[in-house]
Amino acid sequence: MNAIYAKPLNILLGVTGGIAAYKTAELVRLLIKQGHRVQVVMTEAATHFITPTTLQALSGQPVFIDSWDQRIANGMPHIELSRQADAILVAPASADFMAKLAHGFANDLLSTLCLARECPLLVAPAMNRQMWENAATQRNVQQLRQDGVTVLGPDSGEQACGEVGQGRMLEPDHLLEALTRFFTPKLLAGKNILITAGATMEMLDPVRGITNLSSGKMGFALAQAATRMGATVTLVYGHHQVTPPEVSQACFAGSAGEMYQTVMQHIANQDVFIAVAAVADYRPQQISEQKLKKSESTLTLALIKNKDILADIASLPNPPYCVGFAAESEQILEHARQKRLAKRIPMIVANHANSAMGSDHNTVTIIDDQAETPLQADEKINIAFEILCHLHARLDPH
Repeated sequence: MNAIYAKPLNILLGVTGGIAAYKTAELVRLLIKQGHRVQVVMTEAATHFITPTTLQALSGQPVFIDSWDQRIANGMPHIELSRQADAILVAPASADFMAKLAHGFANDLLSTLCLARECPLLVAPAMNRQMWENAATQRNVQQLRQDGVTVLGPDSGEQACGEVGQGRMLEPDHLLEALTRFFTPKLLAGKNILITAGATMEMLDPVRGITNLSSGKMGFALAQAATRMGATVTLVYGHHQVTPPEVSQACFAGSAGEMYQTVMQHIANQDVFIAVAAVADYRPQQISEQKLKKSESTLTLALIKNKDILADIASLPNPPYCVGFAAESEQILEHARQKRLAKRIPMIVANHANSAMGSDHNTVTIIDDQAETPLQADEKINIAFEILCHLHARLDPH
């Protein structure tokens, strides 16, 4: 279970009539995989696009459609089902259904549930681009937002009708991320955080370079978790093996020099700097303009030292709160302690390079002036959340 949730959520998933309903099956699967309980309620129109049997099989719960369903003992499914939910998510939400919500109609089970709810309501619009752009739809969307309903999307792209434009329902993984972000405590709201991630590449010639095994996963997890926690995140990333998360601003920097320059360009007004990127300590003294040919049994390279990004940021006249990472292969804690003192930073996170690089899991120890705090092995996204909670406690001790 994702540590960002204190407990599994009870999600009431509403499905309305639209071709995007086929994506709902994958959304249910992802929600169940994350440990949530999913109760599906469909409109009659939705059953023309996907069957209740499919969603029942995926959710493991009976699917409800009729306001007069006798499976609810007291004959009030709109009350019973809504009271059991931590949130109602309608995906897809058709133009017709959003019009119902905006005007308070309650002429089927799902609309009645939404009207009788005591929990948050989120909707994921899905419709033809002209329907989305229609003035009536835009008025309804504005009304829903004013009423406190969270509108997720829509996305832009190719539609089932063959047209291209805004109106596509967000993909299931994006909806899951939006739901996760909605329920994550906003402990870092108002904070500006710059994070570096990934590996740098120091080129030898046009086709070869010196790099390392960093995948970018830990830095990306921290950027994703910080965004979920309400921070404004600037991500400066190098070479990586996974897709970067959505953040406020993202910049690619392939070499140590490029990363140094990019960080320096964005460091002003940052509250926190987290240096996770595996930046090369050295670079070739000369870069060949042509591919180096095999000619001798040995090849000697002259390397020169790169600038230390973290140390230089920490030595600024008014530096942000600096957090370093120490990926070591031996004497991990001892080397991390020395690194923290040498760079004059308040916090460092120590881990074992051999097991952490490229893995989805990590085991770390947070070292600062007050304590050394080991964290149990876990997925990197959960480790990231724990690190940021620790950081929050240091930034705001009250």
